[in-house]
Amino acid sequence: MKATHVFVTALGATLVASGCSPGGGTSAALPQAMSRAVPADAGAGGVSILKQLRKQEVIGSTVDPANGAQNPYGLTVAPVTAGKFTAGDLVVCNFNAKSNVQGTGRSIVALHPAPGSKPLHVSSDKTLFGCDALALGSDDTIWAASMVADDNPVLDVNGKLVTNISGKPFAQPWGQIFAAPKKGPPAFYETNARTGTIVRINLGSKFTYDVIATGFPVNHGKPGTALAPSGLAYDPNLDTLYFADGQNNTVVAFKDVTKIPAGGVTARGDGMKFGGPSAKDARVVLAGSPLNGPISTALLPNGNLVVGNTLDPNGKNLLIELSAAGKVLDVRNVDTGTAGALFGIVATGTSAADTKVYFNDDNDNEVRVLER
Repeated sequence: MKATHVFVTALGATLVASGCSPGGGTSAALPQAMSRAVPADAGAGGVSILKQLRKQEVIGSTVDPANGAQNPYGLTVAPVTAGKFTAGDLVVCNFNAKSNVQGTGRSIVALHPAPGSKPLHVSSDKTLFGCDALALGSDDTIWAASMVADDNPVLDVNGKLVTNISGKPFAQPWGQIFAAPKKGPPAFYETNARTGTIVRINLGSKFTYDVIATGFPVNHGKPGTALAPSGLAYDPNLDTLYFADGQNNTVVAFKDVTKIPAGGVTARGDGMKFGGPSAKDARVVLAGSPLNGPISTALLPNGNLVVGNTLDPNGKNLLIELSAAGKVLDVRNVDTGTAGALFGIVATGTSAADTKVYFNDDNDNEVRVLER
């Protein structure tokens, strides 16, 4: 499917690209990690960065000071100083309203990336109902995935609505990432909880969108229980898009994603096999344990991934570090409270020495950081 819309502003390349999405519910257990063919460009990534980040601190509360919205899902980083954002700010969307009813939130806040920060209200536009993921363009323009509103609003740097993308193929938007390849134009990628599809939104004075992949497993869960493709991360060095699917406990990679056309990939066999003209560009990075309801991912400077679980039979909140080839490098319980607290994750830094991994912790409505 391909469609065209008039877009009121053009967006360029970004400095930070990380994604996240929410989820929850139940999922059938899968076998241990499965062996898959890995392309030569998958990267080394044999050294764990997460193991070196032993210090955990609270950045601050994510509760919106203007309306009390809570339950932080989406998390990203502002690449530049513009409007309400200072470069490096952590930008969060809250999935629940003050009542804490799942999917009733319509709130975006920002926090400076330092312990003791206070949340700054950015937006509570009505298009943000059930906001579960967001990404910022190079000029800090906000693109949000709103499951309950069933739309994909675009907001300016002051939180004002610029345009709202709705209708097919957006069906319970569940993930969002901005991708700026080394060569070629940037784009946003979005996933859908109702249909298990992945959409590329091509930018310009006009934008087009392509449904590049279909058929990924979903559980058709209500807000707070949905499992579907989410937690997008993008590696510009490999032009590779990663995402988690909590319904079948996998992390999937699309290499050369900017070249995948509409209808390029069709997931088959419960998302474990692929068809379509670009089937060779899709692979399962990891399936099964220790993944359990994975819902969010972040790319580390060496090409590794950090993945967040939302389910755990032992009541743990696990972050899992994977190499691009699917090797499990570290598993960390970062909250000893009720399981299912981890949602948005984002990493900053250029090497292991300066990496920081930020994550939303819903048990306490906080953003926390792992660092040296």
